[in-house]
Amino acid sequence: QVQLVESGGGLVQAGGSLRLSCAASGSIFSFITMGWYRQAPGKQRELVASISSGVITHYADSVKGRFTISRDNAKNTVYLQMNSLKPEDTAVYYCNARQVAGTLMYDYWGQGTRVTVSS
Repeated sequence: QVQLVESGGGLVQAGGSLRLSCAASGSIFSFITMGWYRQAPGKQRELVASISSGVITHYADSVKGRFTISRDNAKNTVYLQMNSLKPEDTAVYYCNARQVAGTLMYDYWGQGTRVTVSS
């Protein structure tokens, strides 16, 4: 069973930075993509950033130029560097890993880490 453990959330002032980490229990080579999602109170979960096994990245328009996703295969860890944080970035951030096996697709989720940005 794949386990994803997030860390790095917290309280920060607007304009500040945080780095989130997502450590996987096994090799991240097995995941076709890994990503970060977030869910603010009363809103749907949304994709923030993703990175493929081929290191192709994708970002939501709202975070382009401020957030950077990266992966360290040796540490089985994916990171989300968040700079120039805004109050609207406040949410619970979830790590996601996706595996594909033939025609089947599996999504794994971490427990979430809370990010609060004060104005």
